[in-house]
This record gives sequence, C-alpha cells and structure tokens, in this order.
Amino acid sequence: MLLIPAFEIGFWNAWIFMIGFLLPPYISILCSKGKATSKKWMGSVPIKHEKLLNVISTVIMVAGVIYSIFLPLQLGKVWFFIGLVIFLIVLVISLSATYISRTTSTDKPFTKGPYRYSRHPLYVAETLIFISITIASVSWVFLLLTIIMQSFHMIYAPAEEQNCLKRYGKDYRDYMKRTPRWIGIPKSGEK
Repeated sequence: MLLIPAFEIGFWNAWIFMIGFLLPPYISILCSKGKATSKKWMGSVPIKHEKLLNVISTVIMVAGVIYSIFLPLQLGKVWFFIGLVIFLIVLVISLSATYISRTTSTDKPFTKGPYRYSRHPLYVAETLIFISITIASVSWVFLLLTIIMQSFHMIYAPAEEQNCLKRYGKDYRDYMKRTPRWIGIPKSGEK
C-alpha cells in the first residue's frame, strides 16, 4: 500500500468492481416491477440521528464510487486475483439475496438462500465488495471506507432487527436464534 493514494483514470480501475455494489438496487427494481411489495417491504427503522447517519453513509458510498473511477487495479498481481475471486463470490451472494428479498412474500421474514447464513446478507455483501476492491487495488483509502461503512452497518442492523421483531414476532425471533447476524452456519437441528 502506498502512503499517497493512487489516483489515475483508466479503464481497468476499481469502478468495474463497484458495479457489483451498484447492481443489486437495479435488480431489486426489476424484480419488483409492477408489484406492491416495495411499499410493504420498506419500513421505518428508528435510529437516533437517522437523517445525519443516512447523509454520512450516503457520502461514504458516493465517495467510494467516485474514488473507484480513479483507483487502478493491481492487474497481474496476486492481490488482484484474490480480490477478483472474493468479488465474484460476493456478487452471486448479493444478487441472490436481492432477488429473494424482492420476490418473497413480505408476510414472513426472508430465510432462504443467503438469508440462511446471515440475517443481513446484503450488508455482508456490501462490506465484502469493498474488501475485494481494497485487496484488488491494494488501497488503504478503500480499507478506511470499508471500516467506516461497516460501522454504519453495525448501527443499522440491530435497529432493523427490532423492526422485524415487531413486524414478524415469533417467526423472526426463531430465525434470530438459528441464524447469525453477520455470517456463519445455522445452528444444527433447526430449519
């Protein structure tokens, strides 16, 4: 990692990986087109200083997208290939979690696919996409953005879970008992 961040425009820059970060919202729109699920699915998540946190997290995400345009990938180096493998795996996870969240009925919690291994697979995927960019470009700036973004996920996740507990009750409580918050193997003996 260089002390002075890399900053050069080019075709083979980290913006290619950022497509994985930006693609799920568009897939979500396509999956729910013509359905009323998007209004039912979205719910207010009460968080202290919610507006300020939303502004800051949006600025961090936009900064990541903009910086990725100028951040060269370390093509031909082992770091690039490690980051690429992580990115491709996470892209599949992210797209499948998005598809499941938008095509599943909203009267029960999402528990299939990546939701079997994480209560927040989209947050995990976002963080891992940023980590894949950090590795593939060997950038301390992206590492810093990843840490900041994950700290926001750690604030939002418990609030979302409280909202889901109010909405789904026992179904969500049972889901919480068998499924880890971030990532892991569901507890054995329970489906």
